[in-house]
Amino acid sequence: MSATNRKVINLAITITTSLATCLIVLGIAFQLGSPKNTLEENGDNTTSNTSSFDVHPDFYQKANFMLLDSLPNFVGAAQNTTECVVHIRSKSTASYQQSHPFMDDPMFRYFFGDEFSNPQEYESEATGSGVILSESGYIVTNHHVIEGATSLTVTTWDNVEYEATLIGSDPDTDLALLKVEGDNLPAIRVGNSDSVQVGEWVLAVGNPFNLSSTVTAGIVSAKSRNINIGSAQTSVESFIQTDAAVNPGNSGGALVNVDGYLVGINTAIASPTGSYTGYSFAVPSNLMLKVVNDLMEFGIVQRGFLGVSIQDVPKDLDLGVTLGAYVAETVEGGAADKAGVLPGDVIIAVEGRPIRSSASLQERIASFRPGDEVNITLWRDGASIEKTITLRNKDNEMGLVAKSSEKVESLGISIAALDEDDLKEYNVKYGIKVTQVHPGVVSKSTDIRQGFVVTMLNDQPIKSVEDFNDAMENAEGRVILEGKYQDSERTYLKAFTFEQ
Repeated sequence: MSATNRKVINLAITITTSLATCLIVLGIAFQLGSPKNTLEENGDNTTSNTSSFDVHPDFYQKANFMLLDSLPNFVGAAQNTTECVVHIRSKSTASYQQSHPFMDDPMFRYFFGDEFSNPQEYESEATGSGVILSESGYIVTNHHVIEGATSLTVTTWDNVEYEATLIGSDPDTDLALLKVEGDNLPAIRVGNSDSVQVGEWVLAVGNPFNLSSTVTAGIVSAKSRNINIGSAQTSVESFIQTDAAVNPGNSGGALVNVDGYLVGINTAIASPTGSYTGYSFAVPSNLMLKVVNDLMEFGIVQRGFLGVSIQDVPKDLDLGVTLGAYVAETVEGGAADKAGVLPGDVIIAVEGRPIRSSASLQERIASFRPGDEVNITLWRDGASIEKTITLRNKDNEMGLVAKSSEKVESLGISIAALDEDDLKEYNVKYGIKVTQVHPGVVSKSTDIRQGFVVTMLNDQPIKSVEDFNDAMENAEGRVILEGKYQDSERTYLKAFTFEQ
């Protein structure tokens, strides 16, 4: 056989194989429309039980038998979202102390204060993203993006810069609310994060590495994910986990569905390097709405508390249920205790909605305020029990929490009450703990760091956050804080003066 004939035969075989493949694919495509044992979709995404089933007529219109048409199209969602996401530049001033050797002596510090310390200041800058919630200029971002900021600059997609004002922030959910003076800004459409499903396509929109208006795609990998990044016991972690690429600078940006609705605020990544390695995490939009609405109305978040210590259902206990939030302890006199919840109970539903884990319970309860009545379903001794609980605030009281005065806020510290574990670890009978240190009077004048427990203020015992706030309001001139750190048995005196 000549070389020319062999080439002709090979070409014919190739063409025949290709035609056969096309016919098989087309046969499969048309086969999908032929059986009667298929389910017809209603407009509400439910199925109807009829005697005869067929492919919904909309399927042909949408698919047109084109394979590419069955792939997700992100163009519309990206176009509708990028204009709603902003770049945030946060500048802050920090200081550190160069102490004289004698400054470790409490009596020396008592008499001389911090005059022998040399605070050194330096300016730092951080960047992140934010999402425009209203045409009037309200913007949501992460707390860690703006923490300690002395100035905030917002840049929109069209390179217009605004100076932003911090309305309020919530470290427990890592959310913050900003305001810029603008009109007719492109506001995002907020969706219902409860309807998000695992496997659903989502887009992450933000400014990673200062690359503005960057869009990446992925799917929802999990919901109600707790990754233990919050340091406070009151931290709420119930993230939407995705595999959309998120990097430094994406924090505070938008997680949207394929229709362009906001379903989460991108917050964290799981990475040993600090850059994206496969998983990212977003605060659900429903929780975000609760937080920003509280910040707008009260300046702080009004969070209801059950008064329980919870964990996922232990695998080594044969409780008859494997999903829910296991009650390890109840706070004496707390909301759950008052309602008859017992250690060993498993909370399996709130307001009729199933609870699968301790994280999902945190997210659900965080949507309520102190004083709200909540119906919960418990699993106890092989049976379900219904309880109605009136939630309390963080101080185990019924009312809403008042925002701290400007004088207290000028200190630049976040404080929290001590629980039983703290009292044992610090070996104190009372006190309050400094949970965060921001730029302010305290950081400027002392070397107080996170974890410092204040037991006395100007010789007055401090047994609660309210005691501290009241004492600070009445303090004039020099203020002397007495306290200790967890890793030391020594008592420290920290002194500063209010600038009137």
